[in-house]
Amino acid sequence: MITVHHLNNSRSQRVLWLLEELGLPYEIKHYQRDAKTSLAPPELRQVHPLGKSPVITEAGLTVAESGAILEYLVERYGQGRLKPTGEQELLDYRYFMHFAEGSAMPPLVMKLIFNKIKRAPMPFFVKPIAKGIADKVLTSFVQPNIDAQLKFLEGQLSARPWFAGAAFSAADVQMSFPIEAAAARGGFDGYPKLKDFLARIHARPAYKKALERGGPYSLMN
Repeated sequence: MITVHHLNNSRSQRVLWLLEELGLPYEIKHYQRDAKTSLAPPELRQVHPLGKSPVITEAGLTVAESGAILEYLVERYGQGRLKPTGEQELLDYRYFMHFAEGSAMPPLVMKLIFNKIKRAPMPFFVKPIAKGIADKVLTSFVQPNIDAQLKFLEGQLSARPWFAGAAFSAADVQMSFPIEAAAARGGFDGYPKLKDFLARIHARPAYKKALERGGPYSLMN
């Protein structure tokens, strides 16, 4: 039996979604973030040394990292499903399986961190300096990178319905998290294809079933 070590409001939600798309049986071990720090609880270190989610365990195996987990599940259980076969489609599939975390998420994480710095309690005489530095990084580096990536992704979905071609694949599952994060941290005004992508994945029965089993997921709001 596959066990998903599931942290609330995290990347592990898309692992549940992929399992539902594949129709595989699985069980969930739930973990809750610390209410003050939003960090994962120390119990996750008993599963993987870094103490992060997602992690799955199965028959003595431990698999961590979203992309690695999705690839493992598709290759082991997919039987040709959720992975394209055409040469260009397969290249696009591999690209977006890595792009999601390697390129799309870092500036979104930076935006989250620097916005937290601006709101963090600190001595009044330090706050203007910290805010000024955070604003400079956000406006000169972080937001331009996010804008460039959103424009790129909008163009990709203008050329085809899914990230790896005409058919839905695990690459779309992998890309769901950064796109949901981008929507939550700035919205999609001017990006109709990305809005449509979110509407289409949120309407999938497997996505809805994963939410039922995984619990509240605030990134989609």
